[in-house]
Amino acid sequence: MSLNKTVVALTLIGGVATTTAHAARDTIQIAGSSTVLPYASIVAEEFGNNFPQFKTPVVGSGGTSGGLKQFCNGVGDNTIDIANASRKIKDTELSACKKAGVNQILEMKIGYDGIVFASNAKKSAFKLRPQHVFAALAAQLPANGKLVANPYTRWNQIDKSLPDEAITLVIPASNHGTREVFQEKMIEAGCESYEYFKKLDKEAQKKACSTFRKDGKVIEISGDYTETLARLKTSPNAVGVFGLGFYDQNKDKLRVATVNSVSPSEQTILNGSYPVSRPLFFYVKGDHLKSIKGLSQYTEYFISKKASGKGSKLEKAGLISLSDKERAQVLANFKAGKAVQ
Repeated sequence: MSLNKTVVALTLIGGVATTTAHAARDTIQIAGSSTVLPYASIVAEEFGNNFPQFKTPVVGSGGTSGGLKQFCNGVGDNTIDIANASRKIKDTELSACKKAGVNQILEMKIGYDGIVFASNAKKSAFKLRPQHVFAALAAQLPANGKLVANPYTRWNQIDKSLPDEAITLVIPASNHGTREVFQEKMIEAGCESYEYFKKLDKEAQKKACSTFRKDGKVIEISGDYTETLARLKTSPNAVGVFGLGFYDQNKDKLRVATVNSVSPSEQTILNGSYPVSRPLFFYVKGDHLKSIKGLSQYTEYFISKKASGKGSKLEKAGLISLSDKERAQVLANFKAGKAVQ
């Protein structure tokens, strides 16, 4: 599938995304999550084909936080209409939006995704727990009542059940929504398995749980999952963090790890037994619905069963679809103008 007409470079003018077609503003402008990017790109192209009266939306990336920052810059032709997000919008981001005059923020859940840990398909399988991952990447760990530099260099030193391989973790950088879910559901959970950290005050605990080692064993990737996969090719012992959809498309190259003895799958993510999963969203600037051509139609089309339901191109691309009941509720909330509070 060609995305040439769908994904174009966004330039920054005064910190706000715009395009060369800025003056017309008859094109929906979207930025944000690299996880949601391929799904939004597919829908944008299909929307352009199915609704010839509207121009094909422009879809950029920049990460969840970056997209929401652009989204919250204000209202008007020189601000984006939609922010793609692989997590819910934060209270601080809502406050920034309100301060800039973005008063109607409409949350559109599009489906679900799991965050998986995968290694070279030729390597031994990993059976991970949050405490294993935290012990592998923390800058300091408790020993005899005090913090010491992380002593672990091989996985089996952390737990004898893990492979006897050198530790290399390839993780998303801080610009990714994936990183925030990874931090919350794996790192913080692993950190809290240590009594030492549980006794610290909130700020000290937060710092200890989010400070990673700098000895080359933790590699942060600011690009997309293809960059992570490329790093696994050059570091055969590495374990990388991916979205389930990306893993599903690269099963021939990757071996996925269990987390808390549960394998990631559509079923285990939807029933909640796989612990590292998340809903995916995009946020619509309700203040732009009347002024930006096709914005309402694009939003409803994206949430439709045809575009993102069972059997859709998005499901084939790796999205775990909403149930019919949940889809109907998301659409009803949008049509009623129910804004995020």
